[in-house]
Amino acid sequence: MSFDVYGVGNAIMDLQVQCDDAFLSANKIEKGLMTLTEPADQQQILKALSGQNIHYCSGGSAANTIVGIADLGGHVAYAGKTGIDNFGRRYSEEMRNLGIDLDTTPATDGDTGNCVVLITPDAQRTMLTHLGASVSLCEADINEEKIKASSFVYIEGYLFAGASTKAAALKAIELAKLHGVKVALTISDPFIVDIAGDELKQLIVTSVDLLFCNEIEAKALTGHDDVIEAAEALHRHCGNVALTLGKNGSIIMHQNEAIAIEGIEVEAVDTTGAGDMYAAGVLHGITHGLDWKSAGHLGSHAAAQIVAQLGARLPRRYKHQDIEALLK
Repeated sequence: MSFDVYGVGNAIMDLQVQCDDAFLSANKIEKGLMTLTEPADQQQILKALSGQNIHYCSGGSAANTIVGIADLGGHVAYAGKTGIDNFGRRYSEEMRNLGIDLDTTPATDGDTGNCVVLITPDAQRTMLTHLGASVSLCEADINEEKIKASSFVYIEGYLFAGASTKAAALKAIELAKLHGVKVALTISDPFIVDIAGDELKQLIVTSVDLLFCNEIEAKALTGHDDVIEAAEALHRHCGNVALTLGKNGSIIMHQNEAIAIEGIEVEAVDTTGAGDMYAAGVLHGITHGLDWKSAGHLGSHAAAQIVAQLGARLPRRYKHQDIEALLK
C-alpha cells in the first residue's frame, strides 16, 4: 500500500473545554501559550473544570494534520507513542476508525500524553500539555517500509524538544532522503526555535523540501523583522515554504515566487489546530495534482473550517468533487 504522507509526532489526547479569562487568572495560567505540566497539575486543572463540557479528541500537531489529510481523501500513516491506559486505547481506536495506518506500539510504563486546551471567548487557546508516554517515541518506532511507500514524510517540530523523539524524527528524515521521499517539517511553536534553532536551520538547508511556519517562527529562524524578508531568506535554503499569517492568509514561496494566499473570513470560535489543518490542505493538494496556489487555497479553506468550530477536526469527510467545488 502507498501513502501520500507518513507523519511522525507526539500522540496526545486533547481535552478541549471553554472557559473565561477569570479562570485563567484564578489558576495562574498564562493565556495563549503552550505550557508543559506534570500529571498532578493536570488533575488539579481538570478538577477545577469539573461540571464543564469537555470534548475529547485524539491529537497532537502532526496527528491533526494526518487526520485532516485523511478527511480530505488522502492515504496516510502515522507513528506516535501512547500508554496502555484508557486514553491510549481510545487514541488508537479513534485514529484507526478514521482510516489511518497507525504505528503506536504502547509504552509499557507511563500514561498517554494529554493536553488540556482552554478556549476563551475570543477564540484564543491556552494549552497545558503533559507529554506522558509520547516522549518515549524512538528510532525503533519508525517504519522504513511505510516511509519508502510514501510521497512525503511530515515531521512536527515538537519532537526536537526531547532526545528520544528527536532521534526518531531524524531517523525518519534520514530514511526519507535514502528512499527519495520528500520531507515536510512544521516548526510547531516559537519555543522550539529557542531550544533547537541551529539544528532546525541545518535541516532546512540540507533535508527539508517543504517548511511550514508562522510569522513569529519565521522571524525567529531568520532574524528578520519583515515577514517578506523572512520568507525570502527561508526560501533561499528551502525549495518550498508555507508561511501562515493568521487571518491575513499565508505566503507560499515556490520557485523564487511569492504566492499570496488570502485568508477566509469566518467568525472565530477556536483556533486550536488551524495551522495543522492548513498544512493538511497544502499537503493533500500537492500530493493530488494541485498547483501550489490551489493547494494554498485548500489549506486556507480547511483552516477556516477549524477556526469556525470547537475542535481540530473537519466537520465531515470530503470527496474529490467537494474539493473541486470548494476551490471554485
